[in-house]
Amino acid sequence: MVVSLLITNIGQLLTMQGAFPRRGKAMSELGIIRNAAVAIDGDRIVAVGAAADLEKQCGPARCPVIDTHGALVTPGLIDPHTHPVFSTTREDEFEMRLQGKSYMEIAQGGGGIRRSVRDLRSTPVSVLLAKARLRLDRFLEHGVTTIEAKSGYGLSTESELKQLEIIRELDETHPVDMVPTFLGAHEFPDEYRENREGYIHLLIDEMLPAVAERKLAVFSDIFCEEGVFDNAQSRRIQEAALKHGLKLKFHADELASTGGAELAASLKAVSADHLVYISDNGIAALAASGTAAVLLPGTSYSLGSKKYAPARQMIEAGVVVALSTDCNPGSNNSESLAMMMSLASVQMKMTAAESMSAVTVNAAYAVGRDDIGVLAPGKLADLVIWDAADVRELPYHYGVNLVRTVVKRGELAIVCD
Repeated sequence: MVVSLLITNIGQLLTMQGAFPRRGKAMSELGIIRNAAVAIDGDRIVAVGAAADLEKQCGPARCPVIDTHGALVTPGLIDPHTHPVFSTTREDEFEMRLQGKSYMEIAQGGGGIRRSVRDLRSTPVSVLLAKARLRLDRFLEHGVTTIEAKSGYGLSTESELKQLEIIRELDETHPVDMVPTFLGAHEFPDEYRENREGYIHLLIDEMLPAVAERKLAVFSDIFCEEGVFDNAQSRRIQEAALKHGLKLKFHADELASTGGAELAASLKAVSADHLVYISDNGIAALAASGTAAVLLPGTSYSLGSKKYAPARQMIEAGVVVALSTDCNPGSNNSESLAMMMSLASVQMKMTAAESMSAVTVNAAYAVGRDDIGVLAPGKLADLVIWDAADVRELPYHYGVNLVRTVVKRGELAIVCD
């Protein structure tokens, strides 16, 4: 066996081998091997198993070895919903919400997404790149090795392409892998507030063709919500995206139950995200279609809401459930998926095992990848060594970073020892 790196003396190895994606009770099955090792060659895993067996095949004399001293090892975490390219943060709006203003009141007053749009349009590419790179550094430090990355703070052809080109450059130059999503339908920009049909035509006739021609995105997303894009508008835009070869995602049922989940399921979207106000029919539709539910407990927390997505109902109905930070400047400025796991446990009653499935195999499914989120021969060698011995410590010991070492594509990316 040719091996370039051996990680051994693992107390609890979560291989996540098994059903892909996980549904229902299968979300508690983590493919655990104790006293384990992982053998890597280049950027791929070549073997997982008992430490004693793998050490005989590729011992210290044959390749570099990392002794974890009985630590927990998991796949690299996957964040399936982020907005990482922005400049100015909006902590003043966070404080306004603490003082009683709602998210929609701030948006209607010219704040929110449109404020970030005005800022991004005027910010040089070099500044946006530098700030986004720092966010990617923080993701990696928290054990996140792949993210889905949305545009949506440009809302013009030029500025949307600018964001997606930044995402492409970062994907090529930063260890964190980025799955690009076009989110031109994030809001109606200032210049189209009184001509919404005109903006929809711009999206369909100019933006989508330009994005597709340059191969800048894998997905098309839309903010399907009251006061933004209604269901009929969302269907038109997303059907146009399908014609350009893009897969679909939806921001759905975040602020009210509008049937967004049902629409996403009817169009065979890869995921529907937020879903705080999803209906029973919406849950049934997602379960039947296979569309993943990407839940964002940090957004409910940051917005000061007492209402969270009904994760338990979704899991029991057989929906593919994933978790994400929703990292963005307005409603949740965080790069910590471990914190989202803790919120999912306390606020949505998900177990540690279910949360781990939601940030590995199910998150991989939600970004259209099957080569990550699992530690098995042939998969990418993305993994995390934790300062913990048991997966249940991750949501329990919250508010600190328990990551010790991150291996990305077979290379040491973060070493915190």
